[in-house]
Amino acid sequence: MPLFLDILIIVLPVFLVIGLGFGLKMAQLVDDSFLYQLNRLVYFLALPALLFHEIARADFSTSFNGLLLAGMLAAVLLTFFLAYGFAAWRGYPPEARGSFCQGTFRGNIAYIGLAIVFNAYGGEGLAAAGILLGFLVPFYNFFGILALLLPHRQQGRNLGPWFWIRQIGGNPLIISSFAGILWSFLDIPLPQVIERSLHIVAGMALPLALLAIGGSFSLQRLRGDISKSLIATAIKLIWLPLITAGILLVFGIRGRELAIGVIFAATPTATVAYIMAQQMRGDAELSGSIIMLSTLLSLITYTLALVLLEGLGF
Repeated sequence: MPLFLDILIIVLPVFLVIGLGFGLKMAQLVDDSFLYQLNRLVYFLALPALLFHEIARADFSTSFNGLLLAGMLAAVLLTFFLAYGFAAWRGYPPEARGSFCQGTFRGNIAYIGLAIVFNAYGGEGLAAAGILLGFLVPFYNFFGILALLLPHRQQGRNLGPWFWIRQIGGNPLIISSFAGILWSFLDIPLPQVIERSLHIVAGMALPLALLAIGGSFSLQRLRGDISKSLIATAIKLIWLPLITAGILLVFGIRGRELAIGVIFAATPTATVAYIMAQQMRGDAELSGSIIMLSTLLSLITYTLALVLLEGLGF
């Protein structure tokens, strides 16, 4: 029982803040316009400040693990091919095939993953997770776009190099993460005034991000095909963490780094998957259903995953 309570102390506060965001929306204390601006504030300012602040102060040589990154990318790649092959085998239409595939691997690592890591491992864990996120986000973007466009490849849509540069190189989370990585790698001290200013701005990132997730909840997003949504959610919340853990163990990853890898892999599907499905001819309703189901069920799967990790001594 004490172990279970310890896990709840890590996981439950994150989801209570998400629930608070939903309650604020239901009470009409915030509206869609406010949530839109809040998302922009978090995405373009607060989270980049948090990532740069934590990564720049970290010791790069001790916080970065290439095998951890390689293991997670291998798990994502395997999941991508599994999901896409399954959708093709079941004869899903192109729009649903892309959204289904993207929903199985594109996790909400920036909003929910970082919050769980911070609750579990504090600033040091957050710095290691932030460096990992800086390398993962470009690959998530690439495979997310590929999942949505691959089903339409016979329609001859040609995307030039500037499209990929904008999608990957223009992401503020990628820019801030790599800036922090460079700062940490070069071992440049942060001026105290800048460090304290970043600390203040970064402090609002995770609570505002979680409030924004809760406020964006809508039962209308469950209009997509529930059977497809449940299968995609099972792959995202069960298969991906398990295969990630297996690969990382084979690679010799243990302890906190193994836990961070599993926490990232177990994140529910990212909200951006819904936006990208709208913009790139995917099934937006299916993406919305996957996001809703995976977020709601991740409270259970996160608790079980952390209990298992703690029980096994990892």
